[in-house]
Amino acid sequence: MLTWDRVLSWRMRRQLLDRPSGTDAERVVERLCGVQAQVASAADQAIAARLPAPARGGARRALDDRRLIKVWAMRGTLHLLSARDAPAFLSLMAAARTWEKPSWQKTFATAAQIAAIADATRAALHGRTLTREQLAAEIMRRTGDDSLAGPLGSGWSTVLKPLAWQGLLCNGPNDGNKVTFTAPETWLADWPGLPEPDEAARRVIPAYLGAYGPATMDAFDQWLIRGGSRKASLRGWFAALTRSGEITEVTVDGVAAYARTEDVDDIAGAGPMTGVRLLPAFDQFVLGPGTTDEHIIAPHRRALVSRAAGWISPVVVAGGRVAGVWEQGDTFEVTLFPEAGDVSEAELAAEATRIAGTDVGLVVKRRHLE
Repeated sequence: MLTWDRVLSWRMRRQLLDRPSGTDAERVVERLCGVQAQVASAADQAIAARLPAPARGGARRALDDRRLIKVWAMRGTLHLLSARDAPAFLSLMAAARTWEKPSWQKTFATAAQIAAIADATRAALHGRTLTREQLAAEIMRRTGDDSLAGPLGSGWSTVLKPLAWQGLLCNGPNDGNKVTFTAPETWLADWPGLPEPDEAARRVIPAYLGAYGPATMDAFDQWLIRGGSRKASLRGWFAALTRSGEITEVTVDGVAAYARTEDVDDIAGAGPMTGVRLLPAFDQFVLGPGTTDEHIIAPHRRALVSRAAGWISPVVVAGGRVAGVWEQGDTFEVTLFPEAGDVSEAELAAEATRIAGTDVGLVVKRRHLE
């Protein structure tokens, strides 16, 4: 039987938190199945936290080199994805067809309008990069539908996300302080288009389990699209991978889950990973399994990690579990959870210095055991 202690130690290493040599931004993004990039500085810090040396700017360099693509992906949030993996992730997002649900159409736009917007976007962005305002104007001109002005101008970008999932739109280079959009086939010279969902699932599910497994089918679906996948398709994808021997049903301290077959022995033999890590807001360590995963976040601490308006706090990680939260101002203020056990203040100071690039003040607070 597998244990959660061994699983979490294995996950720490699989998520490159042991900072192996040779790690770069592209490898981090691939291994983590994308890095959430709603907050660009947090994405850059998530990558830097896994590099052997704490260099910042890796995300920007990889984007400039077009080894990464920035696009709305998992859970409808902006992500950095590797150029190799992006088509498969987007295919599974598109497979849910969330924009065709009656409640979505009633709130945002009809399926017919989205189809018209998609056709207009395909033509407007071919070989071009446009600001949001320019793209909206092009779409309205090509569709002749002025009623789209409100949805297209919304800062939430809800009607644009289905275009990203269909492989029609991604972020281009910023124009000053303005976001721009282009087509993935324009951004990437060898863009292959989206694979069929069944083919995409054969790539995405093992990749997810290779970083966040063992995991349940529901955990995967919550990470992907907040539980919005078509259930028959989801069950079929897992069943096909199980039949092929690529994934295996396992039990972790009595909890049934799936793991990549090639990983089971490594998980069973995983030794403790020592040390402390300070991870930024919206880090994949938390987002991959989700904030409801009680094995990494104690239930009574979840409100300190998953905050109002979808904010995910920077976290202290020790022993594969969230051991506290932190924030950076004039000093680093760390709040430790007592049930996490002993956490070295010297190691916390070293992590803070690594992030700041210089010696900084550190204030450590310890919450009472509740």
